[in-house]
Amino acid sequence: MDRPEHVEAQLVGGPSDAPATATIGRHDEIDRIKIIHLGGYEHFEREAGTDTTAPVYRWTMRTKIAE
Repeated sequence: MDRPEHVEAQLVGGPSDAPATATIGRHDEIDRIKIIHLGGYEHFEREAGTDTTAPVYRWTMRTKIAE
């Protein structure tokens, strides 16, 4: 069976109006992702032990976009 190129990741925490999911590339080693949101980036880190087909990422911080 072929593995999908992308998976839907669950995003936990962060601002209430931030997305709850993100489509990410199918890389088993992605530990951190950042999502552009309202003039900045929301940073998420993968929770240990989460399945590679349905990974869970927890919010860690927000940074502003450099101008």
